[in-house]
Amino acid sequence: MSRNHNKINLGSNSRKTNGPEETNTVLQSSTVLNENSQLQISLSDAINQIKKQQKAFIRDLRNDNTEKILLIQINKWEKESITHIKSEAAKTKSRLEQIMQNINTKLKHRTDKLSQELDLISRPGKYTESDIDRCKTLLEKSQLELRKICAIKINTTSMSSLQPIEIDEGTVNSSSENTASTNDNPMEIDFDNRNRELPVPLETTIQFQKYSYPSVLINGTKPGTAEIHQLFEKLRCLNPMNKNGPMSGDCDAETTQMERFLYQTFDFKNQHKYIVQGVKSFRLGKPLKNLDPQDIIYFPNTTEKSFAMTVQEIIDWQHSYKVYADQNVRGMNNDFLSKALEGLSESGKEAFRMKFVVRISQCPILMEFDACLITRELKDQWPSRIKLVSVAGINFGGQIHDVNDIMTYVSNWKDVYEIDSKSALPFVYNGRDFHRKHGAPRAELDEDRLLTDLIRMARLRLYACDKEKVQIVVETGIGLGVFAGKSIGIDGIVRALSAKAIRTVLEQEGPNYKYIRGIVFALPIFDSDIRNGRRNDVYQAFVDEFDQSKYNGCIPVLITDQDMHRLAIAIAREDFSVSELNPADSHGVFGEYWQNRGPAVEEQLALTTLGLLVQHHLINPYVLDLNHYHLIQL
Repeated sequence: MSRNHNKINLGSNSRKTNGPEETNTVLQSSTVLNENSQLQISLSDAINQIKKQQKAFIRDLRNDNTEKILLIQINKWEKESITHIKSEAAKTKSRLEQIMQNINTKLKHRTDKLSQELDLISRPGKYTESDIDRCKTLLEKSQLELRKICAIKINTTSMSSLQPIEIDEGTVNSSSENTASTNDNPMEIDFDNRNRELPVPLETTIQFQKYSYPSVLINGTKPGTAEIHQLFEKLRCLNPMNKNGPMSGDCDAETTQMERFLYQTFDFKNQHKYIVQGVKSFRLGKPLKNLDPQDIIYFPNTTEKSFAMTVQEIIDWQHSYKVYADQNVRGMNNDFLSKALEGLSESGKEAFRMKFVVRISQCPILMEFDACLITRELKDQWPSRIKLVSVAGINFGGQIHDVNDIMTYVSNWKDVYEIDSKSALPFVYNGRDFHRKHGAPRAELDEDRLLTDLIRMARLRLYACDKEKVQIVVETGIGLGVFAGKSIGIDGIVRALSAKAIRTVLEQEGPNYKYIRGIVFALPIFDSDIRNGRRNDVYQAFVDEFDQSKYNGCIPVLITDQDMHRLAIAIAREDFSVSELNPADSHGVFGEYWQNRGPAVEEQLALTTLGLLVQHHLINPYVLDLNHYHLIQL
């Protein structure tokens, strides 16, 4: 056995030795076999990986809820759109009803008046040419109102303002393109994001037109203004201002309505004398002090759609009346203030002195500027959060009462206006107006003096607002309309300086205010006055000054093409104390021309607010109470 074993071993060990070529062939064959084996293993692993990924893909496909989420979004958009359309339709129907009611009221008033006039003059020999002209005028006004009705139309462009939703299929690169550019291994596929959520939150999927009117929001540097920004965003989403309502022209029906309200409630009667030239005096047969404090008063009358208030509330609003005056102005004292607030200030120096006097009181709003009534129940607290700030603006309109405005700021006024040889002052026509010379040069402004005084005025009224705990100040273009001096070529400069003045005050004094948290400029765009290729109006002047000059004050600012009444009411309803600016006349009598049935700002404020009850000296005894006057140094 051992021998055989040895043979076998010997045979095994005694094989013929291979040559070098045979050895290389064997090694190559072994290497190929090894590589093939490894390739088979790699392919097997790749197949297993694909099978694994296919199972994951099938699982993801079964679990995918994209269609469900998108359907939810579409249903949400559908619901919100229907709600939005119904809401806008209801508002538009209500507005149409109000427009027709206003026009029909005016038509009835005018036709009744015309009938009365015709009855009076129809008798032979009882009429004159002027009577006939007056009747023709009444008829023409009635025909104008009828044309207004025929001109009413639906703005078809606004009917398509609802933004449609679209399905964006997006752009997704193929896996080969992705891997070719980002992966060296073609067998690796990234499925890390296969369970990702939608990239856009559901709440932001549906978007309507964000803002319905021009506005600009300028952030302040003061921390903790998120609440004010949220308020401002709500204001930017209000309905646009109606600029073609009755307050834009003849306020005949609104004046009659106020007269009727005062007569029925307080036994209002005009007297045969005037407070100032052209301003009727009146008396109340039933003053507030003689009424029961718990009596409820309704404006304009006792209906479901009315503004309700108690006598005691009105007395409280009257008591809130305060006067703030710049003590540094020569001649400023209590005696002057009492005289001026009765309308007894003289033209020139005394009228000029009133530029530095602020009157402020609680003053609820009765109507917006389109004459739409604001309804109020006694439980509503928002009316007491509104304050009216009455300030006499600088007047470049060229009138005798404000002659010092011209003489102080227009350095070449003698070359601009016709001069009275006796007084050496601008010649006065019709008892009040100056006339520009034929071919007169453009007025030259003392811009430094004007800017200095505008800053003093802005500082005074914002100081008064802060002292009266106003949180949101609503300003308007004080004296910047027809009184900015367009006829003598200085209106653009005046507007720019006014914007610069209040920007300067906000930047300098903003950190010192205890209560003021936001400023809103209500600057409606009425005309498209294009000069040198750009719009030239109050709104644009303030946008240029605050936006392009990089306002760095701490208080947020909102510039809007909006009705200041609508803004003030919306702010008060959000539980903020708010003020709105009244560009008052330098005579010092609130709403002095309110019975002239014209469209001027202060007459409108007398008709649309409770200003006559709380700021007129013939109704509110506190207007002439020296204890309510504050002489301050700024």
